[in-house]
Amino acid sequence: MSVLNVRKKDELFLEEAYKEALKAYSLDEVPVGAVVVMDGEIVGRGFNRRITDSSAISHAEIIAIEDACKKTGSWRLDGATLYVTNEPCLMCAGAVMQSRISRVVFGSLNEKTGAVVSRLRVFDEKKLPFKVKYEYLKHEKSIQILKRFFKEKREAQWEGSS
Repeated sequence: MSVLNVRKKDELFLEEAYKEALKAYSLDEVPVGAVVVMDGEIVGRGFNRRITDSSAISHAEIIAIEDACKKTGSWRLDGATLYVTNEPCLMCAGAVMQSRISRVVFGSLNEKTGAVVSRLRVFDEKKLPFKVKYEYLKHEKSIQILKRFFKEKREAQWEGSS
């Protein structure tokens, strides 16, 4: 498969992850979405649900991985790619490795808690037994929805303090 075809598929699946982020946004959750893809098909979907579920671990990646494990009947997701709208945090990077996902494609950087390239580089750690390929594929809609969400939160906080 050509690089161009791979890029096109990555863009399409990142767009599917973005659709999941919109679901989070509609629930007033941090708008991050994720999909797990195996053999060209989506086998898992998830979006942030920490507030909705009252759970610190209800990140989009975790939910998508759990969905994929249920649908495939296995905790091992060898050969799968995780598409996520925002760079995974340390917890989610760990879940990626534990589930044996082979590749991660993310659409925005997470300068505060990103564990792939921004704050930490977990997937580059040579001492870990898990090898995960990754790619930052800038996805403008993923970046903008996060900016809009946090801007709205700051404005609401400012309005509430006056």
